[in-house]
Amino acid sequence: MRFTEYELTAALTGAAKAVLAAQRKDVRRGKADIDTVWDELDRYQRFQILDQLGGQLLPVLVALPDVEVAPGTRPSYTDREVSETVEALVDDSVGKLRRAVIVKTRTALVQTALAHLPPRQDPDALIVPDHL
Repeated sequence: MRFTEYELTAALTGAAKAVLAAQRKDVRRGKADIDTVWDELDRYQRFQILDQLGGQLLPVLVALPDVEVAPGTRPSYTDREVSETVEALVDDSVGKLRRAVIVKTRTALVQTALAHLPPRQDPDALIVPDHL
């Protein structure tokens, strides 16, 4: 699937915030807002999270099959489509159990990233100023 840089960034950031929220006890208990916690991280801490997730998410997002996306909507994939794409990218050298766990968790992570994609814009409706 072809995504814009903005779409990939939004998907990766959304997945990173979801992972961070699952790891932080204060966010899980509702004592802190995930956006506040994310903003309090320094740039290097955010980079580390995004770098680790990017190695797992970006190859799968790029390998997803092309689908028609109407302007104003997000691309959607079934768990089966995502799971098959993840399975094709997982290394065969891992054991059966580890492979099953990797496929299951990456499928959930990719679905989380896809849920954070912004709605697709209509390229014909974009207005570019003439005075540039």
